[in-house]
Amino acid sequence: MATRPRAVVLLSGGLDSATVLAIAAADGFETYALSFRYGQRHSVELDAAGRVATALGASKHVVADIDLRVFGGSALTDDSIAVPHHDDVDGVTQDIPITYVPARNTIFLSFALAWAETLGSQDIFIGVNALDYSGYPDCRPEYIEAYQAMANLATKAGVEGTQNLTIHMPLVALTKAQTIQRGLDLGVDYGLTHSCYDPVDGRACGTCDSCLLRGRGFAELGLTDPALA
Repeated sequence: MATRPRAVVLLSGGLDSATVLAIAAADGFETYALSFRYGQRHSVELDAAGRVATALGASKHVVADIDLRVFGGSALTDDSIAVPHHDDVDGVTQDIPITYVPARNTIFLSFALAWAETLGSQDIFIGVNALDYSGYPDCRPEYIEAYQAMANLATKAGVEGTQNLTIHMPLVALTKAQTIQRGLDLGVDYGLTHSCYDPVDGRACGTCDSCLLRGRGFAELGLTDPALA
């Protein structure tokens, strides 16, 4: 029996990353899920990441510890900065919001690159999206393409010609509804996921940018977000 190629999948525990993990598995990869305890204001998403990794058959799930609170600058890592809330999804703009964590995807991808080299993997999956998102600069395809070019110059495996890394972004051109439908087609249980920026007693608030965009995606499919059910 042929050995499946290994892929590192960045897994936050949210809707997008769960879908990406399912896509990587469906594409024939042996998946290695990577999450981060980076000083975010709640740990609910890491509990969700563990559930998702188990449900979708990841060969290993690693939670790496880094502390971005030392830099601050984001509502997700600084308790003195309030998470924005809106009455409805129309309040979500394409401006870069205060929930942007400076250089977060660059940091996460660097960890993924290191693990991929250790695993002998040629593939990293990330759930960035350039349509239904909140204006994050590190979710754009041109950023990912530039990072991929850099990554292939940055490692011993790359220099020696044993690694030609591809960073997969299967959701980049999908709406949130299309992402959800893709995941449902692959059997993703979105009730296991958590996307909220500002949960209350472990439950999604329903009014932050992430909750509103996610809720609109389910509504466009005629469904109710299980996180808010």
